[in-house]
Amino acid sequence: MRRNDQLPAFFRSTITPALEALHHDQAVERIWRKDYRLWKQEPTEISNRLGWLTVQDKMRQQHAQLQDCVSVAKNLKIKDVVLLGMGGSSLGPEVFRTVFGAQKGAPRLWVLDSTVPGWVRQVTKSITPTRTLFLVASKSGGTIEVMSLFGHFWNLVTKAKGNHRGKQFIAITDPGTGLEQMAKEYEFGQIFTNPPDIGGRYSVLSFFGLVPAALLGLDIKRLLDRAAGMAEHCRNVDGMQSNPGAYLGAAMGSLAKAGRDKVTVLVSPTLSTFGLWAEQLLAESTGKEGTGLIPIAQEPLLKPNAYGTDRFFVYLKLKGDKNHALDRAVQALVKAKHPVLQFDLRDRYDIGAEFFRWEFATAVAGHLLGIHPFDQPNVQESKDNTNRVLESFHSTGRLPKQTSHSAKEAAQALATHLKPGIYVSILAYTIPSKSFEVAMRRLRQVLMAQHQVATTFGYGPRYLHSTGQLHKGGPNTGIFVELVDRMAPDVPIPGKPFSFGILAQAQAAGDLASLHTHNRQAIRVQLGRDQASTVNAISVALEKTTASQPRAGAAAGRKTTRRSR
Repeated sequence: MRRNDQLPAFFRSTITPALEALHHDQAVERIWRKDYRLWKQEPTEISNRLGWLTVQDKMRQQHAQLQDCVSVAKNLKIKDVVLLGMGGSSLGPEVFRTVFGAQKGAPRLWVLDSTVPGWVRQVTKSITPTRTLFLVASKSGGTIEVMSLFGHFWNLVTKAKGNHRGKQFIAITDPGTGLEQMAKEYEFGQIFTNPPDIGGRYSVLSFFGLVPAALLGLDIKRLLDRAAGMAEHCRNVDGMQSNPGAYLGAAMGSLAKAGRDKVTVLVSPTLSTFGLWAEQLLAESTGKEGTGLIPIAQEPLLKPNAYGTDRFFVYLKLKGDKNHALDRAVQALVKAKHPVLQFDLRDRYDIGAEFFRWEFATAVAGHLLGIHPFDQPNVQESKDNTNRVLESFHSTGRLPKQTSHSAKEAAQALATHLKPGIYVSILAYTIPSKSFEVAMRRLRQVLMAQHQVATTFGYGPRYLHSTGQLHKGGPNTGIFVELVDRMAPDVPIPGKPFSFGILAQAQAAGDLASLHTHNRQAIRVQLGRDQASTVNAISVALEKTTASQPRAGAAAGRKTTRRSR
């Protein structure tokens, strides 16, 4: 967990005043006192969203309950665990799944946070219904995606010969929710009632993250000990330089105010999904009131001249991993005078410490940015728009017509608006595949290498519970490209007048409408039968469009942007 500063003197001089301001404001002491007035005078949600500070201590006391869950899975001879959750309920478990994998004798974990029918169908075909345990995870207890997925898998299990009905389902939710009541009615095997004073994106070290981690066979005590150790370091008030969470928060907040708001997360190969978790934490916590940190995760790693002057890099280096290429690239960034912070992890369990460091840092950065880091004022808009689209479908039998752009039109629209400080966010309502992700990597490379713009990528509807808040409430510097596949063949949702395909298309349409309401540059592209081909066609058209444009204007724009900030 050692910090390895690789910051030129100019950036140190930017961070130092922020550290002094934190000391003057007694920010660390007030965070630990749970003084919500550090962020806003009005209490709203902020007064009961700081339980994450001590949740690792509470969870240590719940170790026996977590082990009971593991025993139940063994008794049922479970081979697979399917997590039905969104956002904070899914991205932490996804990190555990990819970083650790299933330990010997433990079941496989599937994280299903999509309504795209192809994705639902893929997981359905990969499991044996009677040998699968389902985690139904929702803080609110009524998330439309989670409830729809539950209906699908309940129907699948109860129709299978030799099933165990409710014993194959576990609920993870807040006290008093509709999901808790439903779990009792359906006689779920277990109900994990989470501390209610923790927001979803801060919940990875609570039951939402630890139940799937325990089922994977992780050493929960070891994980929590690492988090508790970091928490203790984050209590340090004697020197802000020595407080790991405060230092990262000061760096992110002060550099963002100086124009470097693209927090680019670089990680060792084993930690590949940590950036997706950090992305939702930073985006949903800080992207509001026209400001915020813009997290960049899983971006292709290119030469320093592919990055603009709006970047701040944070490198998580896992000891013993295949870091040679990444080390060389990071040193090139340092040599090119980009700001880089490096954190060295001793082993994979240090991920528990990093979860806490980044949560604390986000709270600190929120104070420096002058925003409320525990609400999400714009998330409900897309949900409301989705419901309106579904109501229209219910009354007319068809979805409202959407305007779609061809690959060439999308490239032209992008090229028109690309300039320094912009980021391009690609939002894909489709199923992951190797060919699609290779094509996506190429598109991001073209945008970075030719225009020096930051790029983000998210699968829908997952991103609605992750970066969706930033897209609408953060700085108006994003260009959004929504890619929507054919949703065929479709999958019905038991008891609903719409299918998964209709729901996914309604979510895409609802979010696009919300982006337009906030005057965001957003376009929709219909993916064909070969999704990768459509993405490759955008890359080719963008290269041709860019080649025909003069480069002098872009260079001039790059010189003036720094001064305008």
